Amino acid sequence: MAKAEISTRDLNELTKDTNNIYKSVAIISKRARQISTKVKEELSEKLAEFSTQVDSLEEIFENKEQIEISRYYEKMPKPSLLATEQFLDGKVYSADNKDISETE
Repeated sequence: MAKAEISTRDLNELTKDTNNIYKSVAIISKRARQISTKVKEELSEKLAEFSTQVDSLEEIFENKEQIEISRYYEKMPKPSLLATEQFLDGKVYSADNKDISETE
C-alpha cells in the first residue's frame, strides 16, 4: 500500500513507459478517479448498514462502529498516491490512454 505522505517524484521515472509526462499524468489521473469511485462505493455500502429513517442525536454520537469505519477511510492514502504507486510499479496499463486498468 502507498504511504499516506506526499513526496517528490522523478520525472524520468514517471515517463519511462510513456515517454510523455502528460500521458503519464493522464493515466494516473484516470486510475485515481477509478480508485476514488470504488472507495466511495465501498464506504457508502458500509455506512448504509447504519442508516435509519430517523436519526436522533443520541444515535449519531453513540455509533462507535460507524465512527471507526469513517476514520479508517479518512486515514487511507489519497487515490492519486495509490494510482501513482500502481503506475510506477507497472500495475496499471492503458490502451491508447482510453481504458485504464490495473493488472493483478
